[in-house]
Amino acid sequence: MPADTSARIAVRAVRREDHDQWLPLWHAYNIFYGRRGEPPVEPAVTAATWDRFFADGEPLWALVAEDTGAGSGKGRLLGFTHYLFHLGTNHVAPVCYLEDLFTAEAARGRGAGRALIEAVAEAARAAGAARLYWLTQEHNATARRLYDAVAVKSDFIVYDKAL
Repeated sequence: MPADTSARIAVRAVRREDHDQWLPLWHAYNIFYGRRGEPPVEPAVTAATWDRFFADGEPLWALVAEDTGAGSGKGRLLGFTHYLFHLGTNHVAPVCYLEDLFTAEAARGRGAGRALIEAVAEAARAAGAARLYWLTQEHNATARRLYDAVAVKSDFIVYDKAL
């Protein structure tokens, strides 16, 4: 009988000791979205992002999906999500923006992305948020299959102006 190679997944808050596993996932995420520097994001931006996850009063949160199965993969990070809460004009309660979501290519299709989204949704519910939303690129077909299964696609078009 072949060995079970599927990961058992636990989603938890990121910890400082996760940095060395988070960083290559962060770089891969940014490369996927077309950032091609070396590294793909300025080190000062990466450092500030990382530090915000642990700073009191910062609205930026991070969760990681961890392989909890037996064997050599146990303890390996499979993906991450970063999210924040903000006020809006359509609700009294805050809303939750899932800013970044990424799973390692080898972990795709194993439930890590869905587990991360559901964990953010639970955090948003616990915070009393009115809604959870996120964006992706139109051509991101793999992610969109998951997103179509767990949420409703908006008809909004996003504009971006660099400042």
